[in-house]
Amino acid sequence: MEELSTQRQRLQLATKLGRRRRRILSEAVLGGITWLETLAVTSAGPRAAVTGVEKMVLIKEYRVVLPCSVEEYQVGQLFSVAEASKNETGGGEGIEVLKNEPYEKEGEKGQYTHKIYHLKSKVPGFVKMIAPEGALVFHEKAWNAYPYCRTIVTNEYMKDDFMIKIETWHKPDTGSLENVHDLDPTTWKTVEVVHIDIADRSQVEPGDYKQEEDPAIFHSEKTGRGPLGPDWKKELLAKTDTPRMCAYKLVTVKFKWWGLQTKIENFIHKQEKRIFTNFHRQLFCWIDSWVELTMADIRRMEEETQRQLEELRKTGQIRGTSAAHEQ
Repeated sequence: MEELSTQRQRLQLATKLGRRRRRILSEAVLGGITWLETLAVTSAGPRAAVTGVEKMVLIKEYRVVLPCSVEEYQVGQLFSVAEASKNETGGGEGIEVLKNEPYEKEGEKGQYTHKIYHLKSKVPGFVKMIAPEGALVFHEKAWNAYPYCRTIVTNEYMKDDFMIKIETWHKPDTGSLENVHDLDPTTWKTVEVVHIDIADRSQVEPGDYKQEEDPAIFHSEKTGRGPLGPDWKKELLAKTDTPRMCAYKLVTVKFKWWGLQTKIENFIHKQEKRIFTNFHRQLFCWIDSWVELTMADIRRMEEETQRQLEELRKTGQIRGTSAAHEQ
């Protein structure tokens, strides 16, 4: 009987340690994703037909309306991503660009990128000590066949149990189109549509607010656009000569881990909304820096940015968002 009791105690201890390990690993992934997604807003790729609801996933569609044209946005988005990348790289951490090259597949042409995100310093210290090798390294593969784009983010440690997929259509409207991604009716019924207003300060978390990045205050000297008032979308509809567009971002999140899946998938979607909001507020307020650039200018800028990122990651100091001080 004593031996049986000891075996039961060992089993209870092993179960307890297993639960603790799962919780710690999920926190490691969450810490990485929070930072990673601030840079993974450039969704891109060869379009894949979406038929049926994938098992164990949570899908939402975010709609972001902007007072610029679809053509202007292509430049503005790439410019803003390059700037954000430099702000988050240094001291062995940040972004490593493996590939940035044209691609052609099944008659579709675009730009393919493969990036690695090194995030060890971006998470709490206790997570760094316990997280296994590979848990804090994420791969982003993107296919930009603008105006359709697709990005897939994976983690080698989680393998098939983790994925973030962002598919985006950029349309010259104000967000009124339904099911632009051509989902089957059963899947579309499960998708929550989330509208993002870049001029609504109530959608911005207090710690994220910057006056110089507030579309409700900003006025563009080069385009005359802004500031954006409370009814700016309605005014945009009435002004037929003013450019407008909407980014329809279909985000699929998969995190298969018993007992943690729903919590973590909802957390990631909350971060997506926050990041899409902040990024597009910045993009509009930086318009005077990018509106006169060409795609040739952007490609040269990307080459220079890739070189700068490599230097910053190897020799610079740790920069940008971090949760390393948390316990």
